[in-house]
Amino acid sequence: MSADHLDMMLLGKEYRISCTPESRDELLATVAFLDDKLREIGARTGSSGEKLAVMTALNIAHEFLLHQRGNGFDMPGMKRRIGLMKARLDGVLGQQDKLF
Repeated sequence: MSADHLDMMLLGKEYRISCTPESRDELLATVAFLDDKLREIGARTGSSGEKLAVMTALNIAHEFLLHQRGNGFDMPGMKRRIGLMKARLDGVLGQQDKLF
């Protein structure tokens, strides 16, 4: 491996990609993650080649979107609802303080 390239293996096939020295460790972790996913989905579905690559890409994209949205929740909507509940509770508790 030179400073500008990284030799990597995915499903036993070697690839060479451009890589800065600063991003090498992250890229190696990404390659390991992708290789594991390819093997996992290939074993589960019996797919190979282009179909396996597409199925793996879809699975990773789905997991990413779920994570980005807070595991399937509409996080901005949830924060808005919590804010509204907090405002209502503050109003009710403020009235309660006047009683004592």
